[in-house]
Amino acid sequence: MKQVPILVLDFGSQYTQLIARKLRESGVYCEVVPYRENIANIKARKPKGIILSGGPASVYAQDAYKPSEELWSLGLPIMGICYGMQLITQRYGGEVVSADHHEYGKAKLTITTDSKIFDGMTNNETVWMSHGDRAEKIPEGFEVIGTSENSPYAAIANEEMKIYAFQFHPEVHHSVEGTKLLKNFAKHICGCDSTWNMGSFAKEKIAQIQAQVGDKKVLCGVSGGVDSSVVAAMLNEALPKEQLICVFVDQGLLRKNEAEDVQNMFKLLDIPLITVDAKDEFMEVLKGVSDPEQKRKAIGEKFIEVFDREAKKHTDVAFLAQGTLYTDVIESVSVKGPSKTIKSHHNVGGLPDWMTFELVEPLREIFKDEVRKLGLELGLPANMIGRHPFPGPGLAIRTMGAVTEEGLHLIRESDAIMQEELKATGYYDKVWQAFTVLLNVQSVGVMGDNRTYDNTVCVRMVESVDGMTATFAHIPHDVLERISRRIINEIDGINRVVYDISSKPPATIEWE
Repeated sequence: MKQVPILVLDFGSQYTQLIARKLRESGVYCEVVPYRENIANIKARKPKGIILSGGPASVYAQDAYKPSEELWSLGLPIMGICYGMQLITQRYGGEVVSADHHEYGKAKLTITTDSKIFDGMTNNETVWMSHGDRAEKIPEGFEVIGTSENSPYAAIANEEMKIYAFQFHPEVHHSVEGTKLLKNFAKHICGCDSTWNMGSFAKEKIAQIQAQVGDKKVLCGVSGGVDSSVVAAMLNEALPKEQLICVFVDQGLLRKNEAEDVQNMFKLLDIPLITVDAKDEFMEVLKGVSDPEQKRKAIGEKFIEVFDREAKKHTDVAFLAQGTLYTDVIESVSVKGPSKTIKSHHNVGGLPDWMTFELVEPLREIFKDEVRKLGLELGLPANMIGRHPFPGPGLAIRTMGAVTEEGLHLIRESDAIMQEELKATGYYDKVWQAFTVLLNVQSVGVMGDNRTYDNTVCVRMVESVDGMTATFAHIPHDVLERISRRIINEIDGINRVVYDISSKPPATIEWE
């Protein structure tokens, strides 16, 4: 097990992954593990520091999340954030109570010491609070190093033990200098170097692929999206061409002209590509299926079946490569901590027992924005790297309810018009993701002198960094108007276009 400079213990905060991202952006590699991680595994990673994340629970709850008691005797620097602060306070003899005034939102941090943890930071700068419980009495040996209007113990520390605790969340965007705080902990308190970047990550993963695969063959599932393309490029870099079998399954759920675009892209990359036309097979398993989870599972199972069939045409295929991302893993199953499952992803959760492939998932621990940087590091064209995310189940989860050929046609054509207008106006590169959704809701309309009773299409555009959170994009009304007018005028069967102004959370980016 490799050394991990900073280890983040996840207690269920929606912000935990941001801690990892902020540290990585500072050049310090870190990993997130469950709060209940075995102490032997923690020791094996040889961390220089530990960060205890926030979380939704109370330290006084009957089933309160607690790390291994041995964690406190490792002698490592520790930073506690929100729930992590309350754990530290309680563990060392302080007192935690439910606050009379819950503190949510922006606050001003007053720095009361010259601790190295605040190096380069501005006094009275904005931080982000999100807590109910708070420290009422700090432990013996700790001192107050920062306060806010509602938190007399907004930041406390035992400098001798190198333990720091903060009631606010330095990892979120609204904590203006939060990145500095995390970086100061890693560099000044823990002695970490800023040596991690996408170049070093690429070299490390390529070496891991070579060691894992050896002289066996890898079947790489390709969708044409950024993730699978980056995986294919990395495998192409790591292995001789005869060991890499890239398979593109045209499942009939792609956007307009996408199959041709994928094939042309792989020619450009000089990576051999096998295309399998499986449209009829996928439509058959989706027939009459309306539940989104069932659609995802049916598509995932069919993908596995098609890949297995293709693999049997080749000898010595022992591995299946996928473009699984950290975001997929987090949303599918709580593998890192007590976070809630949001939805399953067709490429997460392992393979069925009857399948003998071993998985190769080089992107499993990084976010979408990091994947784009990795793609550029590997020499992929910028226009490919800049493509909007596209889900593995394709247009099946952009069709509410059952999937039909007619519905897929409406989605493809409306999506193509929207993409065309976004590129023409320069907004394609200004939004993180944009697509149309067929609601399978019909409404009355008027075209000419005739009454219509046709479909409604929703346009969804969001701004994000990594897909963990997102806000709806503020697109000029004239651009939206042109998209709407063209969709209604040019596509038979649609008479109404709506715009989704929901953010994530509470909504997800995709509708299903």
